[in-house]
Amino acid sequence: MFDLNISSQFTENKSPGLKESTLYDVIVIGGGPAGLNAALYAKRKGLQTAIIVDKLGGQVLDTSSVENYLGFEEISGEGLTEKFRHHVTNLDIPIKKDSRVDRIEDGNIKKIHTSSGLVYQSKSVIIATGSKPRQLGVPGEEAYLGKGVAYCAICDGPFFTDLEVAVAGGGNSAVEAAIDLSKIASKVKLIHRSDLKADQILIDRLNAIQNIEVYTQTQIIELGGQALLEHVKVQDKSSGEEKIIQVNGIFVEIGYLPNSTAFEGLLERTPSGEIIVNDKTETNIPGIYAAGDVATVPYKQIIIAASEGAKAALSANDYVNKLKI
Repeated sequence: MFDLNISSQFTENKSPGLKESTLYDVIVIGGGPAGLNAALYAKRKGLQTAIIVDKLGGQVLDTSSVENYLGFEEISGEGLTEKFRHHVTNLDIPIKKDSRVDRIEDGNIKKIHTSSGLVYQSKSVIIATGSKPRQLGVPGEEAYLGKGVAYCAICDGPFFTDLEVAVAGGGNSAVEAAIDLSKIASKVKLIHRSDLKADQILIDRLNAIQNIEVYTQTQIIELGGQALLEHVKVQDKSSGEEKIIQVNGIFVEIGYLPNSTAFEGLLERTPSGEIIVNDKTETNIPGIYAAGDVATVPYKQIIIAASEGAKAALSANDYVNKLKI
């Protein structure tokens, strides 16, 4: 499967690079709505700010249409990300792109160790690393990754034009993916282990589309085929009956896991991996903040992530102003 991720087109900007010799006031880890808005607010507060990012834009890039962000009646995820990026890069904030953080070394001066071996210094850190797709955990999932198994309908959907596909999940993201895929696939089969959990307006829209089949109370137990994915094996949870559903691909839309493993042992986390924060986005370590989908904030929405990023920057500003180094 080819990679259709379009984030690379957002990485070309005139922002200066990070320097190991510089002591920053705040380093933001992450480039989604929370991270970019945190950097924006921190910079406007006069803090020497930098960003370390693996994927500039975050999950917003994987969203086909955004209709609930104030100020935009409807805008593509790509378009909204470009608005965010343009606003931030115009402030000449240094950005280290395509880089992961391995760990943070605590102290009055925080040391951020990256996967490239470079180490950056900052008085405070804002973690806004977002989350990643949750996997089904069934036989065949890893074997057919890139051979029919995908986690981003926007990215990989065009590869399945005029083919039959399945969508695993029953929440808003799954139903939205099924609706989007119905425009290009010959048939979409939405499979969920319980009843649909999506908003009723989305379910009504789903039910009105002729080439979508819905299987509820249906558990996916195995993925199979030859060189490429050819079928999904499921079990009816009511009768226990097993059957084969023929598909050319499956899009897994069953939620996300926070990208917080790099901070294990340093920051307090929930059993699911969310970084525990208070109402000021403070973690258990002074000077380290977490915002967006990686943190214990309910309702994972773009506008909420952006606002939490702003809150984290204001908290970091208060911390830096009181810090004596």
